[in-house]
Amino acid sequence: MMDLQLQALPEGCIANILSRTTPEDACRLSLVSKTFYSASLSDAVWGSFLPHDYLSIISRSDSGSSLLSNSPSLKSLYLALSDRPIIIDNATKSFQLDRKSGKKCFMLASRALSIVWGDTPQYWNWKTLPESRFPEVAELLDVCYLEICGAINPNDLSPNTQYAAYLVFKMVNGHGFNRRPVELSIHTFDDQMCTRSVCLDTNLDESQLHSSLHGLQHPDVRSDGWLEIEIGEFFNSGLEDDEVGMNIEETKGGHWKRGLVIEGIEVRPKVFDL
Repeated sequence: MMDLQLQALPEGCIANILSRTTPEDACRLSLVSKTFYSASLSDAVWGSFLPHDYLSIISRSDSGSSLLSNSPSLKSLYLALSDRPIIIDNATKSFQLDRKSGKKCFMLASRALSIVWGDTPQYWNWKTLPESRFPEVAELLDVCYLEICGAINPNDLSPNTQYAAYLVFKMVNGHGFNRRPVELSIHTFDDQMCTRSVCLDTNLDESQLHSSLHGLQHPDVRSDGWLEIEIGEFFNSGLEDDEVGMNIEETKGGHWKRGLVIEGIEVRPKVFDL
């Protein structure tokens, strides 16, 4: 009876109902009936799922005009933004939507990070990789003091959302990362800080690991072929003004390190397993 009553509602009313759900729910509900399907295609529905500043963000991309002209509807624009990242802010960041929720995802390119001695050619090399979304990545040649910092304004992110930050990298002929853990930390509002120790070396089995690295988290392989490891997480209420800082460092061991290739730091909604 309830299904029949719902299907008897005007399409505009159904579209209004769908707009108060999520992109994932809207797609599921589009299977209920032809009226629901038609309503699920409306710009009123998908406009509610896009962030309020989506046009401003798209305008910061060199491909923004092409993206808009190739998207005949807001649903197609939403799917395009969730399908692949767009490069913004002079290729120092990328932007993408989480497909299921519509929440904002950003990646800070290596050029947007503060890398100690990053502009010293004997320590770091800036190079182009075909598998990178950015024009340049930072390749560690040789340092004993590793420190990389990034920051993001919470006002750029989706409010009322649990976020996590991830270091995205490759290890090419890595050396020195099997000696000591790398410290990852995230600095949030009111000077709160969370620090964790991880192992970035991906080529060693347990018998080859230095004792201080046993039991630590190792990186995961992403769908794009890069590696990632979580730096930390934070809740963005949408009311904070202070930046969220993210640090990667190994400064205590005095061991020379090389082979780390930095794509960037990605900040995206935290997904919890049920």
